Amino acid sequence: MPPQSSYPPLVKPNLIIIGLGNPGDAYASTRHNAGFRALDILSTAFGEGKWLQKDKFLSDIQEARIVTVPVLLAKPRTFMNSSGEAVKKIVDFYKVNPQTHVLILCDDIDLPLGSVRLRNEGGPGTHNGLRSVALLYGEHYPRLRIGIGPKPPQGDLAAWVLSVPSEDDRKKLDDVLATLPDVIRKYVLGETIAP
Repeated sequence: MPPQSSYPPLVKPNLIIIGLGNPGDAYASTRHNAGFRALDILSTAFGEGKWLQKDKFLSDIQEARIVTVPVLLAKPRTFMNSSGEAVKKIVDFYKVNPQTHVLILCDDIDLPLGSVRLRNEGGPGTHNGLRSVALLYGEHYPRLRIGIGPKPPQGDLAAWVLSVPSEDDRKKLDDVLATLPDVIRKYVLGETIAP
């Protein structure tokens, strides 16, 4: 007999929500990890059980339920530029269509700080995590972008996204992240349709 797992088998999710970020404490509070922070908010609102490190997904995962809909939350353990590798592992395992069963959460320098934009498709822009996913699946998958504001004039883009927000900026980011459970609930229930 195979060894018994201490956890029940994973339920096939109706939706896989993947937050993009960089693993490790050094990046936890940076602007670029808004996707991870968003998942922490969703975990508090909808999560069931503990976060589990799943090497086969190259991710930390948690099962969740939004009303009656089974959902999987996932934080890739790859670095941002290789996010697509983890997304592919999860998509292949569950045999789902990214256009209908995956939602990517990430930061966006082209949106004002403290705003969100939900879309069913679009280019990756300057975001290397989205570019990594687009190389595998094109531009046709839903994504929710979290505005972190533009880099300062003459500033370095990498340094900006990997910096820690000021207290005021952090407050604006926290305020918009707190709205996400309601946004995602409406999305799952079909009350909010991404353009």
